Amino acid sequence: MPKAADDPRALAHRILQAVLHQRRPLDEALAAAGKLDALASRDRAFVRLLCATVLRRRGQIDALIDHCLDRPLKPKLSEVRDILRLGIAQLVFLGTPAHAAVSTAVALAEGPRLAGHKGLINAVLRRLAREGAELTAAQDAARLNTPGWLWRAWAAAYGEATARAIAEAHLSDPPLDLTLKDGPDDWAARLGARVLATGSLRLPPGAGDIAGLPGYGEGAWWVQDAAAVLPARLLGAVAGKRVIDLCAAPGGKTAQLAAAGAEVTAVDLSPPRLDRLSANLARLGLAAETVAADATAWRPPVPAAAVLLDAPCSSTGTIRRHPDIPWLKRAEDLPALTDLQGRLLAAAAGMIAPGGLLVYATCSLLPEEGPERVAALLADGAPFERVPVEPGELGGLSELIGPQGDLRTLPCHLAEAGGLDGFYVARLRRR
Repeated sequence: MPKAADDPRALAHRILQAVLHQRRPLDEALAAAGKLDALASRDRAFVRLLCATVLRRRGQIDALIDHCLDRPLKPKLSEVRDILRLGIAQLVFLGTPAHAAVSTAVALAEGPRLAGHKGLINAVLRRLAREGAELTAAQDAARLNTPGWLWRAWAAAYGEATARAIAEAHLSDPPLDLTLKDGPDDWAARLGARVLATGSLRLPPGAGDIAGLPGYGEGAWWVQDAAAVLPARLLGAVAGKRVIDLCAAPGGKTAQLAAAGAEVTAVDLSPPRLDRLSANLARLGLAAETVAADATAWRPPVPAAAVLLDAPCSSTGTIRRHPDIPWLKRAEDLPALTDLQGRLLAAAAGMIAPGGLLVYATCSLLPEEGPERVAALLADGAPFERVPVEPGELGGLSELIGPQGDLRTLPCHLAEAGGLDGFYVARLRRR
């Protein structure tokens, strides 16, 4: 057995504990795992896959653990449960040979607090090596892997059938989409990619290292989900216009606007995130003014022709990409988020010249963070009116347009092509 410090599974165990018990986002926990950089690229990828699989299938995995125990594990044995989770993820969902999954999991139980539980870990995993496939086939995966408060919220907003379709979409790794500075056809052929109705390129599975793909070094494209492209597009022709992009980092929408010829001011609270935005723009050969400021208090020197606000939110529309979100977000987080969204929306409304456009977007599936915020702005007397989205702006995808003309994408939309991130987008014009 490798030493624990050099073992990818030991790193995965520590990262998983940081996410589930310290409530750290998975990407942050991965970045903070210093020994991860010392691993070979294949092992680094395995650590991320293992952690993501445990988080994506946590409900199913915990149900399997409970099925195999006479008594529930005590809360103080969270490390033992996490070791079991890692072993079960490999046995049941990643196809790791049983002897490797079991022996490496048992080896993680070192030290006086864990060593006495090696027999339990061995027994549970060996039983699931025999029975795991049959037990898993009988599980309701969509329901088990979705916290109750999210399931109830989606069912209330979209109906039970759509809530189930959303949850089922979260069980698969999402595809990788690219946005191009110019037309997609030539690059689609070069990258072996599919051109979606929205104009994005969707790469085939296993496309490889992003930085090694054709076009990356020359700044021909950037990574951006096909749904995330739509908010900036709804501003229409922006060439030569002053456009403000609020909460702009990591910068995909800023790049879209700059590539379309807009004079962009990108505003974000975080200077390090703005530095990464600027680095991305430099790679793409694009330029924008950047401002590190609190968007609820900052104001432009003169009103802008358009403002794009992609507001901070629960990010429940991006669970496919961030399987830690269901276990980090809570219903009680919403009031603070919706208060911030309301203040940002009111601030954005004050930055726009008469006749100008405001596009409000969130990557949330929760109505409180989308249509309810726009309704509250209009109810408060803001001098704005809706500008309904037209199917032609979405490549003919009329199913993405709600009854009031707002845009709503769900993870189960375009399911046959790999799905979309969940977004809500409203377009308003200042009277």
